[in-house]
Amino acid sequence: MFTMMESARLEALHLAHDPATGLKAVIAIHDSRFGPALGGCRYLPYPDDDSAIRDAIRLARGMSYKAALAGLEQGGGKAVIIRPPHVDNRGALFEAFGRMIESLDGRYITAVDSGTSSADMDCVAQHTRHVTSTTAAGDPSPHTAMGVFAGIRATARAHLGGDDLEGLRVAVQGLGHVGFALAEQLAAAGAVLFVSDLDPGRVQLAVEQLGAHPVGGDALFSTPCDIFAPCGLGGVLNADTVGRLHCAAVAGAANNPLTSLEVADELERRGILYAPDYVINSGGLIYVALKHRGEELPAITAHLANIGRRLTEIYGHAQAEKCSPARVADALAERLLYGPASR
Repeated sequence: MFTMMESARLEALHLAHDPATGLKAVIAIHDSRFGPALGGCRYLPYPDDDSAIRDAIRLARGMSYKAALAGLEQGGGKAVIIRPPHVDNRGALFEAFGRMIESLDGRYITAVDSGTSSADMDCVAQHTRHVTSTTAAGDPSPHTAMGVFAGIRATARAHLGGDDLEGLRVAVQGLGHVGFALAEQLAAAGAVLFVSDLDPGRVQLAVEQLGAHPVGGDALFSTPCDIFAPCGLGGVLNADTVGRLHCAAVAGAANNPLTSLEVADELERRGILYAPDYVINSGGLIYVALKHRGEELPAITAHLANIGRRLTEIYGHAQAEKCSPARVADALAERLLYGPASR
């Protein structure tokens, strides 16, 4: 465990178990030098404790990099709750999680993520003020989608010769809150959508409302398109799936879609432009961070515009240095977090 922490430069790792509610939670605080660590809480059925801990550490690191490149006065953190097969009282479980957060004295602020909702955050808020994405604060998903949409425009401009999305073929993998909101914006801009999701109902909704083309299972990887947009869980792009891609660029909302930086290098070798995940999907973090600080919506929307500009900067560096944008983004984030010597 300490080896994992050292490798990720993690500040702290907190574990909590509440037998009365079934809570088994992990909070990873990666970096808090610029402000309290902020990151969502996942509620998923992890196969074992080590998987949950590794996920929390990996995601917390990404949140630090995301906050640094977004110019936010926040650190990076992440929480995961191992979802039990059965839970008697979900509200009580999240209240217990709220008590865990409160015990950290403001070092970590939680929010919604995969498997959690604003209603869950309302339960957390009964025991701590270090929470956002409550019903009152609002769902960050539309703002994540807005940022990804802006990032897709920047990616198209850098790699496809223009940011007019009319007729652009986009393969959207995952139609959750963010993926579907992104698909709506793309359809409104005239893009041609190919979609997949584990929930056939979400696919049917996209077909009926957005005119999307359904693609079953893993076939989306080999579907010819201009942009492949992973918008589900991470780890979907590996040596096998990258070899099957028929696209010009990868730009989506998923956290950690690459299994390793070597996969990013393979995308670069194949001439497929990669939009670093924690840059293009930072709209949700921007929203919850600024909303928690009391900023109004116009200021938040203005900050979202920086996503496209940051991606354009990264693409320029990557082209000049002849390397993957993923490596450029890591280097820029580490320079901001640790100083020039970190590179």
